[in-house]
Amino acid sequence: MGTMTKVWAAAVLVFMLAGCATMPKRPENVAQGDYGYTKEYISWLARKEMKKHDVTGLSIALVDDQRVVWAEGFGFADEAGNVSATPETVYRAGSISKLFTATAAMQLVEQGKLDIDRPLQTYLPEFSIRSRFPAAGPITPRTIMTHHSGLPSDLLKGMWTRNPEPFESEVNLITDEYAAYPPDSVFSYSNVGVTLLGHGVEKITGRDFASHMDASVLRPLGMPHSSFSAAPDRSPLAAKAYRKGEEAEETPLRGIPAGGLNSTVLDLSRFMEMVFAGGRGGERQIIKPETLAEMLRPQNARVPLDLNFRVGLGWMLSGLGNIDIKNAGPVAHHGGATLYHRSQLIVLPDHKLGVVVLANSATAGSVVNKLATEALKLALEAKTGIKQPDRKKPTESDGSFSQDALQAYEGRYATMAGVVSVSKQSDYLRAEVMNKSLRLVPRSDGLFGLQYKLLGLFPISLGELDNVGISRAMVAERDILKARADGQELLVGERIQPVPIPEKWLQRTGEYKIANAGDDAVLFETLRLRHDAGLLLVDYSMPLFFNGTMSLAIAPLSDTEAVIYGLGRGMGETIRVVAIGGEELLYYSGYFLRKNLP
Repeated sequence: MGTMTKVWAAAVLVFMLAGCATMPKRPENVAQGDYGYTKEYISWLARKEMKKHDVTGLSIALVDDQRVVWAEGFGFADEAGNVSATPETVYRAGSISKLFTATAAMQLVEQGKLDIDRPLQTYLPEFSIRSRFPAAGPITPRTIMTHHSGLPSDLLKGMWTRNPEPFESEVNLITDEYAAYPPDSVFSYSNVGVTLLGHGVEKITGRDFASHMDASVLRPLGMPHSSFSAAPDRSPLAAKAYRKGEEAEETPLRGIPAGGLNSTVLDLSRFMEMVFAGGRGGERQIIKPETLAEMLRPQNARVPLDLNFRVGLGWMLSGLGNIDIKNAGPVAHHGGATLYHRSQLIVLPDHKLGVVVLANSATAGSVVNKLATEALKLALEAKTGIKQPDRKKPTESDGSFSQDALQAYEGRYATMAGVVSVSKQSDYLRAEVMNKSLRLVPRSDGLFGLQYKLLGLFPISLGELDNVGISRAMVAERDILKARADGQELLVGERIQPVPIPEKWLQRTGEYKIANAGDDAVLFETLRLRHDAGLLLVDYSMPLFFNGTMSLAIAPLSDTEAVIYGLGRGMGETIRVVAIGGEELLYYSGYFLRKNLP
């Protein structure tokens, strides 16, 4: 090849690569119903985000009423086998499963076999759980579907393991646990609750859960590649699992009703089409229109600690961050996460638009959320002409917060990111979050904005968090931190009020390891109990779900029981001291924790 030929070839290659890396130009006008730019832009965005976050494979489907207007796969379902991801690739759908379990429960309501406001024991007589709330109302199917049951979030022992026990065993495993909260007091996501509901469905129908779901929901909807199973799909269409580009083992899951759905984006499109058809799938009425409307109706408007976050029966109806679509009416959605698969499904019922994104990589959580949301924003504009408003960046305050106002925030808070310590500086607050320092800077709207400075000098964007404002409030006699973005508010933390620590708990500080892990997937790599400035803290790491180490604060109730501080998922739960064979162990969520010898 001559020199000039090589130069031209190199120039063409550079041009082609540049074209791949350049965002598609947005057309000045889009014809109604023309999804061409939506497909082009989301395809570009998918490749960009997959590379950025090391995602191996991903599939997406966009639905307009009763049509799949676009479905495509990106990357690999099986990289070693050179098998591309396609719309037919079968993924673990994770907690999208809960939409189907809720649908099956509501079918039984229509048949007069289930009353969602009666105690769960009516349908699952063997269910019982300890409680410290004598005046609390009953745990019902409704409180389970809205995640207001007060049940523990998970039973971690045996949750992900190579040979899980039947999910029906959870009703016995929960007997010696404590309820975390009274029902209908706060939104607290619970896989345990939905698994128990699935057990109730099984009891009522007299057939095993997976068979019932296939006969009552999946087959009638025309979802041939979908099934409920503890294990991932093993067919030639199945996606392998990956973490940071390396193939990984997707361990079976015990809680099938909460997260055991294997599916494709095309199959899940049939579910969205059913929603847009008023509960009808093909020639069959899966659920009645009024039942579907009840599932999509906000159920928790009278729960003060939920602020203006809303949830339906199975469906999430609010979001803070990426899932934020304006001027579209209700935005109903549910995401999912197994050990290595991530998913997001969103529908706009008023406009009969929906999208689902499934991925086979543990690093894909933010990717599936972003792609699904951006696809729906563009599709909404293409179908209706409705554009998203320009987001105005909040401005910093001119110093309107007094020193007393700043000082009122000082303290430690129990949050989903662990214990957050807030301290007053000269004209701002400093928050220590998972060993990183953030600034809480007063804004002109009376809230605090989040800032992060690399090496304390260089401002770094926090993405969607740049638009979030933080404030403090007293709600239901709880001193809380709340986050606000574009009118949506969420509870993010509760101020910790330390209690006296018995000497026996102080003697238990030290490093721990799980004594009965068995064949479980290794979730915890660090377990440490320590005393710090009047608080007992549990430090732990979960590399499969987050980087770094998180700390939880626990409040001793006696010499042998302590409760995790805070409100929401994983908090309010109990750590107990047990003696086995003369040896003292800590017990949490089915695991026995043995203190390491010095």
